[in-house]
Amino acid sequence: QVHLVESGGGLVQPGGSLRLSCVTSGFTFSTHDMSWYRQAPGKERELVAASSGEDGRTHYDDSVQGRFTISRDIASSTLYLQMNNLTPEDTAVYYCNADRECRGSICEYFDYWGLGTQVTVSS
Repeated sequence: QVHLVESGGGLVQPGGSLRLSCVTSGFTFSTHDMSWYRQAPGKERELVAASSGEDGRTHYDDSVQGRFTISRDIASSTLYLQMNNLTPEDTAVYYCNADRECRGSICEYFDYWGLGTQVTVSS
């Protein structure tokens, strides 16, 4: 069975840092696209950062560019999101997503989500 379990959220002051973890199992972690999303109360879920399983490319939302870093530890099948210089606007529930597996233009459907971890940035 596919499992995604996020951890590492908490309360932090503006300017602080947190590292989120997503421990995965049940699929080939290294080859699937992986992403972090977040959702604040009353707002739509938004993509924060993405990591390509095919070529290792990464993508960041403009709001976190230069502050957040997405990475993988293949040995432990764990996805990370290092968050620095946090602001109150970063407050949200953060979700880990395991997405499609692609080789060139050939992709196989895949879509699993963790239950989320709360990040609160406040003084």
